[in-house]
Amino acid sequence: MVFKCQEDSFLREFKTKVVLCEKSKGGYNVVFEDTVLFPEGGGQPCDYGQVGDQEVKSVIRKGSQAVHFIESNAETAPFTAGEEVLQRVDWGRRFDHMTQHSGQHLITAIFDRDLKYNTKSWWLGSESSYIDLDTNDVTPEQLETVEKICNELIADCTPVRVKVYEADDPALKSDVTRATRGLPDDVAGPLRVVTIENVESNMCCGTHVRNLGQLQAIKLLGVDKAKNKCLVHFLVGTRVLRKLTDCYSREVQLNGLLNGGPASHIDLVKKLQSTVRSTQRITKKLSNELATVEAEKLSQLPEPPKYFMQHRCDGPDSDFINIFLRTAKLPECFVFLTNGETDNTGKGQIVLQGKPEDIAELGPKICTILEGKGNGKGTRFNAKVNKLKNLPLCEKLVSDYFSLIGNGVNVEN
Repeated sequence: MVFKCQEDSFLREFKTKVVLCEKSKGGYNVVFEDTVLFPEGGGQPCDYGQVGDQEVKSVIRKGSQAVHFIESNAETAPFTAGEEVLQRVDWGRRFDHMTQHSGQHLITAIFDRDLKYNTKSWWLGSESSYIDLDTNDVTPEQLETVEKICNELIADCTPVRVKVYEADDPALKSDVTRATRGLPDDVAGPLRVVTIENVESNMCCGTHVRNLGQLQAIKLLGVDKAKNKCLVHFLVGTRVLRKLTDCYSREVQLNGLLNGGPASHIDLVKKLQSTVRSTQRITKKLSNELATVEAEKLSQLPEPPKYFMQHRCDGPDSDFINIFLRTAKLPECFVFLTNGETDNTGKGQIVLQGKPEDIAELGPKICTILEGKGNGKGTRFNAKVNKLKNLPLCEKLVSDYFSLIGNGVNVEN
């Protein structure tokens, strides 16, 4: 069956009658005599819309019927058989999908005609779309050529026509039409052929524009190569304008952040990266030296403390903890070192070192308080933690534990 949405892709409303309305999990499946809401197929997602005052966000085709799912917890069905209803399509979604779909036909046709690259499949995404070409690679020059040809045909407002054939019509077997691309196996009855004038003809069940001028523009974004895949990503129509708006907005923000115009962004970012790397090297060197100084200072105390606690915000790649533990000679001291953010994400790492009985008693408890995951054996306990803002609770736990057996040191950095 050819649905109303396929007869006229620009029809936004349509009155029809209910054929079936039956209970389904989470709502009702509804079938109408005809529909202006496109059921998913041919690589194109389904339309959204309304039937009466009911929202429709799922339409699938089963044989010659389009099944509309209406989410509802009501025991009473929203429609009855024979009832006349008004269907309304979400036009923004429809027009976006039909332009992307027609754009895909055009891009596929030019790759095939001019480069002999066949399209194996395609995907219409929410942000961008792609075609999977039967080739190992597409060069930047080839992308530029195909994009230029497509936009020239758009500027010429090349007509797009849809014709319906009976399945046994000899014209379907002529050289005019291409082999079907993705036509579902259970399609029965009349078949639609979409023709881009003087470019190609192809069987398709989707919705399409009337002429290529309605596509406005096509932009080929690039090539993504993977095993047995060569994906060409593209944008059509308003998605091109939206992408340009997003890029320009980021460009304006970068102008302020980098204190320079678009032409100098690359050089300014490279300079910034170089400065950051240099700063990181210096910071790491100073942190390592500080770890050595702190450990030596602690080791030289006349009476070593029973416990030592220190928190730092150097980041997960800091060597401070390892250098401190290698340098400090405190076999009897319980050392509790943490690294991470206490006022932001709360994520970080902890390392405990001390006598086995202290590690066994305090390690799991500290790990639980900080919502971490770790393990320890003998004199060492390591863990990744997610809630460093609970660190004061751990400090109290350690302080109380050692309160009966001596002094301790708590350092914040």
